[in-house]
Amino acid sequence: MDIGPGTRALVTGASRGIGAALAEALAARGATVGLAARSEEELRARADRLPGRHHALPCDVGDRERVVAAVERFVSETGGLELAIANAGVASYGPFAEQDPDEFERMTRINWLGTVHTVSAVLPYMLERAKGHIVVVSSASGLRTFPGAAVYGATKAAQRGFAEALRHELSGSGVSLTLAFPGEMATHLHDHEKETLPGWYRGGAQAPPPTELAQRILSAVQRDRRHVHHPPIVRLLGAVHGVSPRVADLLLRRLRGASAAPRAD
Repeated sequence: MDIGPGTRALVTGASRGIGAALAEALAARGATVGLAARSEEELRARADRLPGRHHALPCDVGDRERVVAAVERFVSETGGLELAIANAGVASYGPFAEQDPDEFERMTRINWLGTVHTVSAVLPYMLERAKGHIVVVSSASGLRTFPGAAVYGATKAAQRGFAEALRHELSGSGVSLTLAFPGEMATHLHDHEKETLPGWYRGGAQAPPPTELAQRILSAVQRDRRHVHHPPIVRLLGAVHGVSPRVADLLLRRLRGASAAPRAD
């Protein structure tokens, strides 16, 4: 599908990070953007800074009824919906045995159920018109989960399984789907745990900004591509791990140190 003036696009997790970069890239192409996130004040400020007229849609993607209401409002105000990007996500790293159950329930609710709620809410509008595109933003952790990110990686792998099946289910419907696998980006995802991040982690200010990822995702939508991997080494990691997890472990030890794959068996 083409993205430009007349495109109506909804982005979850749009107040910062990858979601904000996607909203900016869409607005720059002339699209009308619905920005969804929990922080109403931050979200409205973000929408106001974009060129054109856009829509702040405060909601918690983990709450199905609020997601449905936000989507209904956007469609009512704009007259339709061609593109939806399920991007909202949270992360909390640390050994699973020491993790607060509230944290892994929060990641499951927002990362996994938030994706399902978003797709479930937008899909009827697209199927009715036989036109539209969905993007699910997973993670490199959806291809190979790292120690200390067991639950986070599980939620991202769930997104992967869901999206891969759904793309096939939508065959012939006029609606398609792209699945994105970002590596570490320069975002605020881990601001709450900077002092306790695992040794293998390479995110933060030194990581690539999310702007190029946003452009790659929109390009993939226009070309109806199945996957986006960024940076490119994420594709290599997924391919190697798919063939031999042991070889992938060796590669990660070389690139990230022993903390990325402590077991050698």
